[in-house]
Amino acid sequence: MLPASQSEARFRANRLRWRLRGAWTWPVFALVTVADALVMRSLPPIASGIRLVPALIVSAAANLFLVGALAPWLSRRLAARERLPRGTLPPPAEIRLDRVATGLLLAGVLGVVAAGLAARPLTVSETVATEANATAVRDYVLANGSEEYQRNLGSANTIRLGEGYFRTCVSADERSRALCLFVDTNRRPVDLRRDRSTEPNEQWLGRGGTP
Repeated sequence: MLPASQSEARFRANRLRWRLRGAWTWPVFALVTVADALVMRSLPPIASGIRLVPALIVSAAANLFLVGALAPWLSRRLAARERLPRGTLPPPAEIRLDRVATGLLLAGVLGVVAAGLAARPLTVSETVATEANATAVRDYVLANGSEEYQRNLGSANTIRLGEGYFRTCVSADERSRALCLFVDTNRRPVDLRRDRSTEPNEQWLGRGGTP
């Protein structure tokens, strides 16, 4: 039988070894949060894109949910279903929790990448539609607009009414009046229809304007 001092030293060594084996969650959390944010900025899950700081906030909140809520629940479920060989001791609860949380964090990175890749065709399509809208409006104003509107082409303001469908207004010298066009980029060639209303988009939306 070992002396008490040696037993205590061995116990502390084993305890430290288990703690080191269960110390992955928070370092991985920090790395994964940054990685998720960078992925969301490069492969945004939404067509409008997402900047780095908002992406960091979203990533941190989602990962905290994984670590603080989902991982403990899943760890308990796994422990309840675990069947070990006779004579085998289960790992301490904190070790199991650490493994589950780390696995969820790494799986979350794959989920963010998958979401970004899935949204990629939509983002490209929306960009193409926006560019088609701008080109069609420019060509129309240069061909049919007065000198006043041609001079103010740089003031063009666009709102999205539907997928590939826009209302674009070019301001007159008097900013309360504008040449406005409904643009449907889903058609080939792009379909333009002049709006009888000369209200800029903000005023038009304010009164609940519809095509």
